[in-house]
Amino acid sequence: MNNIDTRFSDLKNKIQMEIGKRDLLKSDLLTTKKSLQQIEKDFVNVLHALTIIQEVAKQTQEELRYYISEIPSLALSAVFEDPYEFVVEFVRRRDKTEADLLFKRGDNEINPIEASGLGAVDVAGFGLRLALWNLKKPATRNTFVFDEVFKHLKGENQNINIIQIIKEMSKKLGIQIIMVHDERVGLSEIEKGADKIFKVRMKKRVSEVGI
Repeated sequence: MNNIDTRFSDLKNKIQMEIGKRDLLKSDLLTTKKSLQQIEKDFVNVLHALTIIQEVAKQTQEELRYYISEIPSLALSAVFEDPYEFVVEFVRRRDKTEADLLFKRGDNEINPIEASGLGAVDVAGFGLRLALWNLKKPATRNTFVFDEVFKHLKGENQNINIIQIIKEMSKKLGIQIIMVHDERVGLSEIEKGADKIFKVRMKKRVSEVGI
């Protein structure tokens, strides 16, 4: 009888242990389910946040594309009779966003350095410098110094046009431009666009500056 009682007691203890294990598993399962639900909620929130970030990035890129392209395109249209449009394209490469700078005419997009005249590159580069400066917040000093920045620009009309666009950009953006410019046009044309002119002459291999 004692042996039966002992076996019964052992069996009862085992059952109680198994019940404890079951209850512990139930508790762990409930905790896991709650964690999984929270993870699912977090995942949905992350996806929502990524969607918002992507939309903001897209809008930011569109705004940057417009503001970066505007001034170079205006400069090109003011100088050339059949101008290129300056465009910026944002592309993903090697998990990074990069900007391609292109010339566009009609449906054709070309690499400015490889497929256009360097005079157009000079004009677009000038406009791009001003555009990027204009985007800086807070703004840096508003003085630009250029050394024959339009040295590849050919033709009298184009050089007259660039003098006028420099003057207009200077007033519109509130900037001061100091530049070295060779006489590709008559001095009277340069005087129309410049507030002040300093003439540099070589005398016995020494530069002399006069007003």
